[in-house]
Amino acid sequence: MPTRRTIARWSAAAFPTMAGFGQVFAAAFPERTIKLVVGFPAGQSSDASARRITQFMSEALKQSVFVDNKPGAAGILSHEFVKNAPNDGYTLLMSSSGPLVINPALYSKLPYNTLRDFEPVALVGASPLVMFTAAGSPLNNFRDLVALAKSKPGKLTYGSSGSGTTGHITMEMLKKAANIDLLHVPYKGSPQMVTDVVGGQVDIAFDTGGSVFPLAKGGRVKMLAVSSRTRFASVPDLPTLAEQGVAGFEAMAWSAMVAPKGTPPDAVKLLNEAVNKALKEPTVIESFNIAGSFVMGGSVSEFRDFLIKETARWGAAVKASGAQVD
Repeated sequence: MPTRRTIARWSAAAFPTMAGFGQVFAAAFPERTIKLVVGFPAGQSSDASARRITQFMSEALKQSVFVDNKPGAAGILSHEFVKNAPNDGYTLLMSSSGPLVINPALYSKLPYNTLRDFEPVALVGASPLVMFTAAGSPLNNFRDLVALAKSKPGKLTYGSSGSGTTGHITMEMLKKAANIDLLHVPYKGSPQMVTDVVGGQVDIAFDTGGSVFPLAKGGRVKMLAVSSRTRFASVPDLPTLAEQGVAGFEAMAWSAMVAPKGTPPDAVKLLNEAVNKALKEPTVIESFNIAGSFVMGGSVSEFRDFLIKETARWGAAVKASGAQVD
């Protein structure tokens, strides 16, 4: 008669342990196509960031990664969709600073909580904001703006692509830091705002370098400052706000990838590695630079820490601005 030890040995040989099954399953990921949801139309910054890296992610993962645009409600629809998607690693979300860290402070009723409902995957890229004015404006730099604003409190106007957007909150942070009073003119999106700045109907605005650089090159606007701590390598003559008297000031829009809460850590790790590999590709780096941004990358834990800090920082800025959407 076989002993208990013999039976146990036979069982182990015939049937892998549950731990073994988990290891085999994890090693097999991904086994099918991965969907990368973007909450904005094709061509906008988050969509462009997603499309720059999916080809190389597909190569690294040996499975197709495709972009699925689900625009609407300032990115809220896409975030709610991914929050409720299966947490198996096959549905991801390319998002940005606005929906992830500004919306939670801006909306009194939001169907998602960034830190509670999503797993951080990777920080993708960052886009410093460029302050610009019409080509015929008397302003030539930020110091000129401060001087004029202090001589005419509340008279100079600034545009934004909407109340609570990154450009709006950044300008409110800057107003407080520089002790100036400007009048906010919100728009429904960036195109009309840019048109009115070019035409002189609005004095100044912030937008990404990818939007402003071509206008400046064409002589339609003047660039006054950049919101990053260091200058753009591609526009070395454009000074930072910190260099123009606002010590330590920095505000950037950024893009990042997240997954539904509970996505297996092994899958998240593989996805993070694929993103980081894509961000090292020379063509990807170049495409980001041309668009006025730069690649980020880093580990999952680094992105998680970054997300916590940015949530607190932008949340405080929203509260100070008084912006609120019901």
